[in-house]
Amino acid sequence: MGIKQQMRDTHQTNWLGLMIGNSRLHWAWFTGETLIHTWDTDYLPANIVQQLSQFSTLQNLSPEFFPLNTPFTSSSPLFLASVVPNQTVLWETYPNIRILKLDQVPIKGIYPTLGIDRALALYGAGQNWGFPMLVIDAGTALTFTAADANHYLVGGAILPGLGLQLSTLAERTGQLPMVKLPQQLPGRYALNTQEAMQSGVIYTLVAGIKDFIEAWWHDFPQGKIAIRGGDCELLVNYMRSLFPEIAARLIVEQNLIFWGMRSLFF
Repeated sequence: MGIKQQMRDTHQTNWLGLMIGNSRLHWAWFTGETLIHTWDTDYLPANIVQQLSQFSTLQNLSPEFFPLNTPFTSSSPLFLASVVPNQTVLWETYPNIRILKLDQVPIKGIYPTLGIDRALALYGAGQNWGFPMLVIDAGTALTFTAADANHYLVGGAILPGLGLQLSTLAERTGQLPMVKLPQQLPGRYALNTQEAMQSGVIYTLVAGIKDFIEAWWHDFPQGKIAIRGGDCELLVNYMRSLFPEIAARLIVEQNLIFWGMRSLFF
């Protein structure tokens, strides 16, 4: 019996989804098909991961990593996807782990180096809202990933995300400071260095997103667009200020990767 059939036969099974991202760990608690809770943590040290595999109740060991009252033990199924190989290695000895591979995601035409986070998010979005689908992931890197009505990969693009662009300016120049992202769209023409950095990065990035979106709708007039990631809310706020008609059509959903995981097994 395959994993998918096993999961369907145990609709009340508690299971964990873990996405190892470029900056953090992203967790989901499911009971069968139902998403109960999601949370993020920093990477766990190797000794903590080792201890987690030996304790009968995970949150008793590390309540800062696992919400209170989660009914997990070290034998609970853990479905893991990762874009950080040296983090993946830490979890390989965890009991009852299922490490998800790119070839398990039923998107046609996937190339071997496509990030599994992008593939799962695209599959999850398409399964929930239909294809054609373009997914924008506003994380450390900002990515575009699209598939057509036949679930065939159209392709995508990768560029530095908002935070990465600002931090790179600060780290690779002599006098530019570290700058935080504002909650609301800044003025376009700034009269100080901090706001000039914010303006330059935000306006050019948002204009680039708009261009990709318009090109997508030109090629796929019925295509949908979903957006997720750590900077998702900020970008949507900026889009609402500059391009409200476009922003109104975006599907804002942080759990696309976990919907993709769920769709593999149910």
